[in-house]
Amino acid sequence: MARRGGEIREVEETSVHRLEIAQLLDAPSVRRAFHLIDALADAITREHVAICEIPAPPFGEEQRARYFERRFRELGLEGVRRDTVGNVIGFRHGWSDKPTVVVSAHLDTVFPNHVDVRVRRRNGRYHAPGIGDNASGLAALLALIEVLQRVRVTTIGTLVFLCTVGEEGEGNLRGVRHFFTDGWAEKTDAFISLDGHGVERIVSGALGSRRYRITIAGPGGHSWGDFGIVNPIHPLAEVIRQLVEYPLPRRPRTSLTVGRIEGGQSVNAIPQSAFMDVDIRSTSSAVLDRISEYVKRVVAQAVRQENARCAATGTRLSYHIHCLGDRPTGETSPDTDIIRVAQEASRLLGIEPQLEWASTDANIPISLGIPAIAMGAGGNAGNPHTLDEWYDATNRELGLKRALLVILALAGVPEL
Repeated sequence: MARRGGEIREVEETSVHRLEIAQLLDAPSVRRAFHLIDALADAITREHVAICEIPAPPFGEEQRARYFERRFRELGLEGVRRDTVGNVIGFRHGWSDKPTVVVSAHLDTVFPNHVDVRVRRRNGRYHAPGIGDNASGLAALLALIEVLQRVRVTTIGTLVFLCTVGEEGEGNLRGVRHFFTDGWAEKTDAFISLDGHGVERIVSGALGSRRYRITIAGPGGHSWGDFGIVNPIHPLAEVIRQLVEYPLPRRPRTSLTVGRIEGGQSVNAIPQSAFMDVDIRSTSSAVLDRISEYVKRVVAQAVRQENARCAATGTRLSYHIHCLGDRPTGETSPDTDIIRVAQEASRLLGIEPQLEWASTDANIPISLGIPAIAMGAGGNAGNPHTLDEWYDATNRELGLKRALLVILALAGVPEL
């Protein structure tokens, strides 16, 4: 639906969406906003670097959250606060509470607190862990707020700006989960996550995942004097063998990765415990269920086999499977307004959009039936989730302009 002057009218034709996006490009406030985005390029880069250099490890986003809480207030957002899990929230009210459009970026990185996050510039690129994922999305969020405020763009609906904790790894989307269980599932009409770089990708599919830590424990002992007793590493090795041989479906696309294995104290000691982390991803929740059950059966079988092999020693292993993460699947239909608007805004700026699947904060609203996407914030980047991550600001303005068009199209601009 589209809103004009507080009235609601039904939109039946895709061509109407095209017309409204094209009209947005000609709106005086949007033209001023585009000019300001270009003029702020250096300032956006400086803030991007400053954000990246604030450590935000998993479950340690406090310092970066304080920065965004302060910046939200400086930029004039209303009702700025941090919720009970650490998300930062600010409001830019329109003529009405409807539609309510949430614009989000995640605060955390995959890197622990001891990692050096100082930014270094080489050959026109900025190098630092987290410079692309997600310092670029966070910098874009602040830039969009500043542009809207300085140009004084009026919207019909209300914009909610959200910085989430716990998007990465074992964070298990805890920030965005809390947001939507804290009453916002009923209030939100559209959700946009600014995540990473680029301009072509529009994430409309929620890639689901299950993550498990499998821990096996026994008495441990000396490699010579206690040889023959149960060894926790042996069943883990058997589990890995069986997981590698499991026939994963090509469609729906599915992956299974052993991401970490640890255990033991010394080369000449039988370990008291060992563990491995397993990551399962698929676009199908049924496939996730099936493989998860297979993993559990294989672990139980491997432990039984080791206990039976060493039964004469009177020693036994125990095991525990802990779910580190469970991300839901789902898809925002290509027929929804948010997808049509995002695609048309892209094309009007010379971008050929690509609908893709990924695991992002948008997983949660998508799974709840809320129209939601994740988009790159412009620029180019490489080597994400590594110490060699880099970012190049070329074409960042395209990402910002596209995001601005999508936000305004969804929220409604009364001057059209």
